[in-house]
Amino acid sequence: MPRSEIRLTDPRALRGYAHPLRMALIGLLRREGPLTATQAAERLDESVPNCSYHLRQLAKYGLAERSEGADARERPWQATALNTSWDDLSDDPEARAAANHLNAMVLDHYVARARAHLAQRAYEPADWRAVLGFGDALVHVTSAELAELTRRIEALLAEYDERMTDPSTRPEGSRAIGLIQLLVPIEPPTESAPPSGSDSAPPSESGSAGEPGR
Repeated sequence: MPRSEIRLTDPRALRGYAHPLRMALIGLLRREGPLTATQAAERLDESVPNCSYHLRQLAKYGLAERSEGADARERPWQATALNTSWDDLSDDPEARAAANHLNAMVLDHYVARARAHLAQRAYEPADWRAVLGFGDALVHVTSAELAELTRRIEALLAEYDERMTDPSTRPEGSRAIGLIQLLVPIEPPTESAPPSGSDSAPPSESGSAGEPGR
């Protein structure tokens, strides 16, 4: 069974994960895996050689692995963890730049998913339209309070973790839903913000991208 989380710290691994197809493959493996490269290619509308190559790259960085006991002719792949996390707290400029690039890729992925939902929202049943969509809330908190709030939210989400790995626990009518977390300050920091395009990164990001997602 995949472990709960894998944490990326090496700049090479951060850059290696920052690829749309690789994040899509990891998300697919977490939702539906184990899968062969052929099965993944069919679901993502990609070529088999392309998926095979990127799955091997994911394995290189510890994000995917061959499934045990599978057919030796084309053994399936599985994600090594249910979540991927990383941070931008390193003093190494290379690591910060790599984390910033990965954060930007994840944000692009989130926006694409939101736009895809809007494009098909009219075809959703009324009961799902009532609960799907976007929203936000404004809270005034310290950094410690925000960390505690995030911990409490993650504890609530953890109650559904079993359904990720054991389909038999999913109630009839359930669907895979992405809950996207964006912790974004309304006002700029008290210190002068760096110019646009610098290598500074947003707060630490975790997820299952692809379901970078979480």
